[in-house]
Amino acid sequence: MTGNAVDAAQRKPALADKALKAAVVFWFLVTVIGQWIFGYYVAFFYGGSAAGGHFETWNKVLAYGYIPGDAMGNVAMAAHLFLAVIITVGGPIQLLPRIRERAPSFHRWNGRIYVLTAVIMSLTGLYRVWARGAVGDVIQHVAISLNAALIMLCAALAVRHALIRNFGAHRRWALRLFLVVSGVWFFRVGLMLWIVLNHGPAGFDPKTFQGPFLTFLSFAQYLLPLAVLELYLRTRERAGAGGRLAMAAGLAVLTAAMGVGIFAATLGMWLPHL
Repeated sequence: MTGNAVDAAQRKPALADKALKAAVVFWFLVTVIGQWIFGYYVAFFYGGSAAGGHFETWNKVLAYGYIPGDAMGNVAMAAHLFLAVIITVGGPIQLLPRIRERAPSFHRWNGRIYVLTAVIMSLTGLYRVWARGAVGDVIQHVAISLNAALIMLCAALAVRHALIRNFGAHRRWALRLFLVVSGVWFFRVGLMLWIVLNHGPAGFDPKTFQGPFLTFLSFAQYLLPLAVLELYLRTRERAGAGGRLAMAAGLAVLTAAMGVGIFAATLGMWLPHL
């Protein structure tokens, strides 16, 4: 093997590592921007309406937002929306390595708040779906319930591994928790990406909010991100340079598609209500 060939062989793994890291940073930045836009929308639309005493305004967006006389249901809905803002802002911060390294106390307390918020949101979400009513069919409700169950499972395992100081496993479960908690956000982004690609609703009835695509998306909103994460973790730990380069390219393409969905959701779903 010539000297140039040896140098190229040595450079490829380093290039693959840099490409994979860059793809992860790209995904994280796009995700943070999208989630904080969503958090801003929830805070100012729902929070602003509540502050002014106009709870009925929620019904412009939510089919079962505010129901007069349903005190318990309305409190559960308000708590769910309030906690959504906290978790949307706090989640991405929890994933930053520099915060974990330079402010460990903040990282621990933010993590505790995040986990508690995630569990409460799961419980209020289950109450909304099965006791109060929600759009979609029974299969979609089952998908939402599975999402809630996965949130509580990932939260429990993330806490357990932190307590026994198995921080490698803790970080992996924390990443899984972040993704399943973000299922509602992924649903909206995926829905708007689908509408953009099809130049309008396709595979579902926008009036009844039922159809094969929504059935698929109800599960894909958290199972697809989890699958991509597992593939990334295995690629990072076991794959050669070629596999890491392929993973970086695939993640970059998925992130670009997610960015289109975020842009469409921002213009079509969130900004018009602000």
